[in-house]
Amino acid sequence: MEEDLKPRFIESLQRNNEQIREDRARTIGEDSELIYRRRVEDIELKIKRLEREQEGLIDISPLDKNSLTFADFQPEAFVQKDIELSLLIRNLNIQLEVSTKRFEYLFGKKF
Repeated sequence: MEEDLKPRFIESLQRNNEQIREDRARTIGEDSELIYRRRVEDIELKIKRLEREQEGLIDISPLDKNSLTFADFQPEAFVQKDIELSLLIRNLNIQLEVSTKRFEYLFGKKF
């Protein structure tokens, strides 16, 4: 059983410079890839939430099923908010496109 045990600490001390650099590069690369992937996923999530919010703006249902009047609809506020959301979504889509391409370039993996 003792033959199966390896002195990891001693082996670590005996590594050569190339092995040390390879281990550090792998660690840095893995961390960076994970963080980059999360950032891109966060952008995707923001886009989905804003698109849902924008769709929610056009829900101008009547007060109740027997009513023909709409609940306090304010056209100016609707237009302003819709334009703001459209611009935010557009900017996030640009960020998503750029960051996805950059991820693929840096890490050699499809996103």
